[in-house]
Amino acid sequence: MDDSRIIDLFFARDERAIEETNNKYGAYCFTVANNILESREDAEECVSDTWLRAWNAIPPKRPAVLKAFLLKIARNISLDRLKAARAAKRGGGETELAIEELGECVAGTADVFGELMEKRISGLIRDFVHGLTERERAVFVRRYFFLESVKTVAQRYGMSEGSVMTQLSRTRKKLKDILEKELN
Repeated sequence: MDDSRIIDLFFARDERAIEETNNKYGAYCFTVANNILESREDAEECVSDTWLRAWNAIPPKRPAVLKAFLLKIARNISLDRLKAARAAKRGGGETELAIEELGECVAGTADVFGELMEKRISGLIRDFVHGLTERERAVFVRRYFFLESVKTVAQRYGMSEGSVMTQLSRTRKKLKDILEKELN
């Protein structure tokens, strides 16, 4: 079923919307949640929570890209769950490492400038990512959106782990330079 029809089901408050959404995007959302949580059971719960949150958000929202909308919800729910589970201890996991790496580019700006600055930063990052080569974009998104390990990204693209880390470091530096230039 196409996305516009699924969204129409949400607007009609037809419970088939959840079934169709799960059929089409369940595996994607599960992969994102499982990459973050590294727990099948927790990932499955996050996917269920994603459907509930989508049900509550649509309407009034009408997402332009349903897949991206759902993946963002699944990712945020999973990150919140991880944060709650690891509130007492930090470090060690792939998720924390990836977030820490990317955090070097935008550290502190959201606290200082609030929600408007977050939107500005999001737009700058989106434009930056769209300006990357196809390979750079794929590696960046796999690492920092899907939170895949460096090893997994390297295997996926036939690269050495060192090459992936070097590419990510250079990409983060470019992003940091752009953000500093645009935000100062």
